[in-house]
Amino acid sequence: MADPTCPEPPDGGWGWMVVLAGFLQSALVFGVIRSFGVFFMEFVRCFGELAGRVSWVTSIGIAVLQLGGPVGSALSTQYGARPVVMTGGFLSGLGMILASFATSLTHLYLSIGLLSGLGWALVFTPSVASVARYFAKRRTFATGLAVSGAGLASFAFSPLFQLLVDTYAWRGALLVVAGISFNLVAAGALLRPLEPEGKETSALEAGWLRLPAFSSLCRPRLACHRPFLLFAAAFVLVDAGYYVPYVHLVPHARELGFDEYRAAFLLSSAAVADLCGRVAGGWLADRLAVRLVHSLTVWTILTGLSMLLLPLGQIYSLLMGLCICYGFCAGALVPLQFSGMAEIVGTGRIMEGIGLMQMMESAGSLVGAPLSGWLRDVTGDYTASFIVAGAFLLAGSLLLFALPNYFSCSMDSTTEEETMGDP
Repeated sequence: MADPTCPEPPDGGWGWMVVLAGFLQSALVFGVIRSFGVFFMEFVRCFGELAGRVSWVTSIGIAVLQLGGPVGSALSTQYGARPVVMTGGFLSGLGMILASFATSLTHLYLSIGLLSGLGWALVFTPSVASVARYFAKRRTFATGLAVSGAGLASFAFSPLFQLLVDTYAWRGALLVVAGISFNLVAAGALLRPLEPEGKETSALEAGWLRLPAFSSLCRPRLACHRPFLLFAAAFVLVDAGYYVPYVHLVPHARELGFDEYRAAFLLSSAAVADLCGRVAGGWLADRLAVRLVHSLTVWTILTGLSMLLLPLGQIYSLLMGLCICYGFCAGALVPLQFSGMAEIVGTGRIMEGIGLMQMMESAGSLVGAPLSGWLRDVTGDYTASFIVAGAFLLAGSLLLFALPNYFSCSMDSTTEEETMGDP
């Protein structure tokens, strides 16, 4: 039964501009996050702090991004995605500007970690959910295009940020990064609301309902929805291993004796493969006669296996091949994760679902990298780190098998009660 509050997705038209907005947000959020290591040593030298304390600058930003997912979804449900994303873009740029005047790490924690992190939270969930609402038949491919910006930006921003630091020092470079981040405001303006006739809500009416938007955070409808909880729990485990190579691949390569440029090129190659995987994974999922959750499971297993094999890359060519394999598989599962949410909870709840899932995933993201570093300190190399990270991804894939009617080949095997209906 169609949901009267959700208009039929046009599967094109202005939807492609929404995809462009998603591409820009993934580039300007995750591209910046992945490339922020360029500033790491600059902060260490400037403030004379230990590397462990400096690393919290980016970690806080990622944690706030994910923990703030439900806030972004609740506000977007009440006011629409466009004003929320535009506000988030402004906050992300403002945080970078304030960071350029930092006199202590606490200043950076508050400006980049808290303020920019909140801005990223307001940008990410509404942008991805908007793509899902505009597409049905080509939803996974459209989502793949939208999130592919992260791979392209990761490849381009690292050398760009290094050039900016060399030219303007880190404070000037942060001002330029702030200017780049303000483009998120323009990206948000592209998110034209997809509203049914007669359902327009005036700004005055919306103002009276601010309270319900936030009260929904305290009693989310999906908190007792078993398929959703299984799906989100699977990605808590996946996130515990997913980001480990982005943190420890370069140090691992340096310990094998490769110079800093060859080590960095491994990460750049993985980023390009990630970009290709996101587009190819989405394109294939929309064309193969298999359920989306089955394709997602396959890519998750392949990502975990490629992670387990990384320690075997003792020579550069083999390690490069394994990194490319990891990047492609890791990229391919991303659009399927977010499109799969629509299959689990229905398009009417996808905004809430993605936001709540992001909040839950933050636990895995925070645990993964520190655990990997601790294992390296205990064992003396990164072999155990990558094996445990791969095991987390394989464990997450096993949870997907527990989804209701998982082994049914029918595309409509999930009942209305499990998706659009009440939990």
